[in-house]
Amino acid sequence: MADADDVLDLVGDIYDAALDPLRWPEVVGRAGQFVGGQVASIFSKSPIAGGGDVLCQSGIDPHYCQLYFDKYVKLDPATTGQYFAEIGQPIAVSDLMPQDELRQTRFYREWAAPQGMVDFISAVIDKSATTAALFGVFRYESDGLADNAARMRMQQIAPHIRRAVMIGRLIDLKSAQASAFAEALERMTCGIGLVDRLGRLVHANAAGQQLLDAGDPLFVRDGRLAARDGRTDHMLQDLIVRSGGGDAALGTGGTAMLMTSQNGLHHVAHVLPLTSRDRQAVGRAYAASAAIFMRRTMIEPPQSPELIATAYRLTPTELRVLLGIVEIGGVPEVACLLGVAETTIKTHLRRVFLKTGAVRQADLVRLVAGFMSPLAS
Repeated sequence: MADADDVLDLVGDIYDAALDPLRWPEVVGRAGQFVGGQVASIFSKSPIAGGGDVLCQSGIDPHYCQLYFDKYVKLDPATTGQYFAEIGQPIAVSDLMPQDELRQTRFYREWAAPQGMVDFISAVIDKSATTAALFGVFRYESDGLADNAARMRMQQIAPHIRRAVMIGRLIDLKSAQASAFAEALERMTCGIGLVDRLGRLVHANAAGQQLLDAGDPLFVRDGRLAARDGRTDHMLQDLIVRSGGGDAALGTGGTAMLMTSQNGLHHVAHVLPLTSRDRQAVGRAYAASAAIFMRRTMIEPPQSPELIATAYRLTPTELRVLLGIVEIGGVPEVACLLGVAETTIKTHLRRVFLKTGAVRQADLVRLVAGFMSPLAS
């Protein structure tokens, strides 16, 4: 059993990888060992197109890796179940089908068995209407089938991997060095604001300053970064304070904030601590304790979101839950956004499913996408 210091060390390295992608293979391997497997990967695949790609892997035989996406991804009996899992939910192949049934499949006989694999446990870290990105860990004969300990560890580590991957996608850095960050900061297309422990804005890149100059949904008040919406601002200030306490202080709950401006445009913000490990160099260079990454969301209804509410008779809270699930993806993050318990979000989500006729979260993504303007870029 890994001790607390080992877990903190792993979490710190995960966030360092957000700024230094060369760290990912080693970090993914350690995360796989933490969950309880010898081989791990971050990858994407589509149950609709029957394809996919490896984003990062550790320990996988390159031949079998290529073979999977060239041929066997379409034969993998777990693909559909993995896609429909909630973001962050640990799910093993052994949860989806009995072991004796799995062993009879062509996928197992020709791809998994020759490698000695008996199970695979994963968690979705991002999802679109057609594709899911997952962090997964392979289990061999010596590891046995995924057990409750593996599920608990996956649930513990997956939110940090998700957070780091999403931030890494936004900034696309080649190094975590302060000089490299400073050089890349101004050319980043996403808005970035650097704040100190009190929430005071110490620097913003051009994209971030443009967003702040607009004053909605984020603005600067008495030198401090703030959100127009009171509930969102409370969450923002809480995340900034917790970021000052290091990586572990953020916990495994949601750190993505969905913000809606007065003109109806949606933005998502992510918080990355700059007080731990290699990121401290960036923090010291700017006297900052956290970086706030801001971007507009991809899905924008053509008119007011109330059109969706009217069409499906959704209450205001149900509408916010629907938009939160579509834009952010995870029940824990939407719960943090609305300041309620996860069980409350799940209750509202069940009502949304009932009213819209949707069965899975992917159906909700397609539903909202149907309200997009055909002229949207």
